[in-house]
Amino acid sequence: MHGIPHHPDLPLEREGEQSGVLLLRDIDADDVAALLARYGLHLQRVEDGAPIPGSYWGESEAGLIGTTVYARGDTPLHSLLHEACHLIVLPPERRAAVHTDATDSVEEEDAVCVLQALLGDLIPGVGAARILADMDAWGYTFRLGSAAAYFDRDAADAWAWLRRARLVDPLERTPLLPDEPHLRHS
Repeated sequence: MHGIPHHPDLPLEREGEQSGVLLLRDIDADDVAALLARYGLHLQRVEDGAPIPGSYWGESEAGLIGTTVYARGDTPLHSLLHEACHLIVLPPERRAAVHTDATDSVEEEDAVCVLQALLGDLIPGVGAARILADMDAWGYTFRLGSAAAYFDRDAADAWAWLRRARLVDPLERTPLLPDEPHLRHS
């Protein structure tokens, strides 16, 4: 399996971050909105300090209602991507029913953890390595000790799940985008 290189242009810490994680306000939110739009999702910015609709964890964590991902400037990017990936893995006809909690499936949750890192590579200046490091900093736990170790050496079932869902290219270890003809959500 391939390792995940650190993006050379992005330090692991940026001014203004909470708990050392990259926040939505630290990047161009339009890049995130454009990425989500490719999957038929909408990014809805929430005013700083306001409650985030559909947030499972509360505080600054991203929220889900239907095909909309809600986030404030202080929302961790990994949280936004994680919640968006819960919608991405669902068939479009099931997305409308989602409110706050997208799944209770362990397999789907594992697949979402892999996909959120892959989407980090599609956001300028971010990268999968940063998303995985932020997952660790935020407190995700994996039996091999880190998100990167999980991604590289312990996620075979998640990769297989994503391959069956036609969301990744297993050889290139990259996400398949909706405008690519072999993706099921077109």
